[in-house]
Amino acid sequence: MLAQLRTSVLILLIFSVLTGVVYPLVVTGIAQIAFPKYADGSLIVRQGKPVGSELIGQPFDDPKYFWSRPSMTGPVPYNAGSSSGSNLSVANPAQVDAIRARITKLRESGISADTPIPVDLVTASGSGLDPHISPAAARIQVPRVARARRLDDDAVRQLVAQHTEGRQFGLLGDPRVNVLTLNLALDSVGVQSGDGDVR
Repeated sequence: MLAQLRTSVLILLIFSVLTGVVYPLVVTGIAQIAFPKYADGSLIVRQGKPVGSELIGQPFDDPKYFWSRPSMTGPVPYNAGSSSGSNLSVANPAQVDAIRARITKLRESGISADTPIPVDLVTASGSGLDPHISPAAARIQVPRVARARRLDDDAVRQLVAQHTEGRQFGLLGDPRVNVLTLNLALDSVGVQSGDGDVR
């Protein structure tokens, strides 16, 4: 009996070290060598400081920025530690009210009543962390962003086109626009003040 217990404890310790220490270190080392950017969270760094990740959405509500897809994570939007969707059905009154409120906000931002609003601007993704919007959702925001930044609509449309990612491997998913990288590109263009100077 004692010999079997010793063998069991020894096997437990060996496999704990192998699967709990050695394996994670090997996988982490390979990832750091082969894919360092992805292994470190696909962070975007500006002036030596991380401003976000290409993989996790952020809230934007200033008119001079493109707005992200809504997030239903708690206790705050885009909380990577609490990834979740709303879990509300399309017939749930709370879901209907939330969508109506988002449509109203978009209409008040200058989108005309006869312009269809892409569904990804009024519904949250399953994770609540989606960093992308559809090209249509980006294009519909161009007039507001251009007006707020005193830029030509065509210049902003060109930025959207430059930041539109195609299907993965040319087959998977849909074309998409990373909101954070697009907004950072806008900031590098500059914001014009009322007197026409770039600040």
